[in-house]
Amino acid sequence: MRIAYGVMGYGRGHAMRTMSVLPALCRDHEVTVFAGGDAYEVLAPRFTTVRIPTIGYQYGSGGTHSLPMTLVRNFSPVADLLFGGRGTEQVSEAMRSRGIELVISDSEAWTHRVAQRLSLPRISFDHVGIIAYCKPHFPPDLWALGMRDGWGYRQLMGVPERILISSFYRAEPAYPQVQLVGPMLRDEVRAARPREGDYLLAYFNKGEHQYLPHIDRALRLLDCKVRVYGTGRSGEDENLDFRLPSVEGFVNDLASCRAVLSTAGNQLIGEALHFGKPVLAMPEPAFEQRLNAYMIESMGVGQRGDLLTLTPSDVDRFLGSCDRFRGNIAWHAQQPGAGDGCAQAIEWLRQNIAELQPQSRAARPRLSAARRSPVSPVRVGV
Repeated sequence: MRIAYGVMGYGRGHAMRTMSVLPALCRDHEVTVFAGGDAYEVLAPRFTTVRIPTIGYQYGSGGTHSLPMTLVRNFSPVADLLFGGRGTEQVSEAMRSRGIELVISDSEAWTHRVAQRLSLPRISFDHVGIIAYCKPHFPPDLWALGMRDGWGYRQLMGVPERILISSFYRAEPAYPQVQLVGPMLRDEVRAARPREGDYLLAYFNKGEHQYLPHIDRALRLLDCKVRVYGTGRSGEDENLDFRLPSVEGFVNDLASCRAVLSTAGNQLIGEALHFGKPVLAMPEPAFEQRLNAYMIESMGVGQRGDLLTLTPSDVDRFLGSCDRFRGNIAWHAQQPGAGDGCAQAIEWLRQNIAELQPQSRAARPRLSAARRSPVSPVRVGV
């Protein structure tokens, strides 16, 4: 079957999740990846990839999301996405020319919407679906934001024929076609063996904006080594060891660290917990990451922090609680549905791709909207 796999290009987590299933899918089907931004840079060297537009947050001088800059920079691509434009037409043409029969999308809006225009069956496979396609599980201070973002995601992406959600925590599906699995572990992660190191691993997905002077100071004042990823710097400076992006190097450092300090992306959290590493999560000012950080703290496997106010005492308090966090991580790992979700996800995808093939769809009644909804690289761009 000829499949388009859309991958959201903001950050690297979407690409890492995609890499955990693409090799198996490519053995069975003719898969073309549609991605932009960070995801394109990760996936294009390994898979046939079409470059597409990307929507993402913009940062101000203080290291936080800038609403005015985000609106200005994203105005043209959002207009193209909502009303049709050159980017939408080019994505449509790329799908038509390849004879695409089905679309899988990891939070990628253009492939979702073009698939709807072309009447192609869709599979949503991401983590954000836990907000949009599961029953609300938000804390009181985030409830309104969660309901807003869930509604907005459904308006943008619709309700696909099948929905697969990978998450380090569990939630109750609100739609009959939803399946939850555990974190998606790449081959490199699965092959690595955890060890107890003496250093803290720090990761920033947009380090050029997030690695602020007070964070640098907080890390320098710690009584331990810190290996830092995401800043674009390299080399040792006092107790800090700055490292450039490296899939193998990062996985080895993650498996061998004492604990993790990072932004609150679902993919990295899942990999850290797989290795038994407590997480000090400093969410970006977006609902999904704020919810992830809340869940880390409520599960007792780590601590919430604040990118804008982090102090050495915050990190010391976190490191002093790591034994308790490790015990809770071990307990959660024994619960139903925990652990590596990769094999289950691949089997689920194979089964549902087969069900959504044209001959299979013709042989079975289509799920009604009421039942579905209970309440070589090529450049394409705008």
